[in-house]
Amino acid sequence: MLRTAHQALHARLADAWQNRAPEGLQVQTAYEALILASIIEKETALPAERRMISGVFHRRLALGMRLQTDPTVIYGMGAAFDGDLRSRDLTNDTPYNTYMRRGLPPTPIALAGAGSIEAAVNPEITDALYFVATGRPDGSHYFSATLEEHNRAVADFQLCPDCGQR
Repeated sequence: MLRTAHQALHARLADAWQNRAPEGLQVQTAYEALILASIIEKETALPAERRMISGVFHRRLALGMRLQTDPTVIYGMGAAFDGDLRSRDLTNDTPYNTYMRRGLPPTPIALAGAGSIEAAVNPEITDALYFVATGRPDGSHYFSATLEEHNRAVADFQLCPDCGQR
């Protein structure tokens, strides 16, 4: 069963890589696309957001920015992750801490589904550089083009207005 799943993943990845966007990709190999797809998979469960999140990550990579994505940090923490990501965790340097290191982590962080693989190689063209979870039941995100707009969105969606805490 595992061999069949592995073969199906390789076939899906090869097909997606063969049909990738003709320009603008910041991943150089199918394996890098798989790494990015695994991050997209962990960032959103909404099919409609996958290409947009991919576009944000491609844009950040093109600009030399860090990806700054929580799922990679959590993966790098391994068994030490207790379900609550803290500010200090973002400064603990591991190969998977995309707050500390530029570029992609060294390996995938999750099993990527077909939608995330497709999104990784066909990102939406966007001016957004940031996104934050809205906290809505649908799991959606708010996308921002500037840090100022992103900080306002974080304040609106994530911070308790009375206490300034998450």
